Amino acid sequence: MGVIFYIISLIILYFVIETAVRNGINRSKIGQFIEEQQEVQEHKQSREAKQTFLNNDLDD
Repeated sequence: MGVIFYIISLIILYFVIETAVRNGINRSKIGQFIEEQQEVQEHKQSREAKQTFLNNDLDD
């Protein structure tokens, strides 16, 4: 019984710490800066991914 209580306590503690760290990073200035940089990179990648070899075809 004690082992089960210990395991459940560790699982709850894990989720509490994970949530606290995630919220702390997302709300910090560095976290917001990283998020903005990732959005810019994702936008560039999506724009580049839309281009195919047919876009550069000389027969158009």
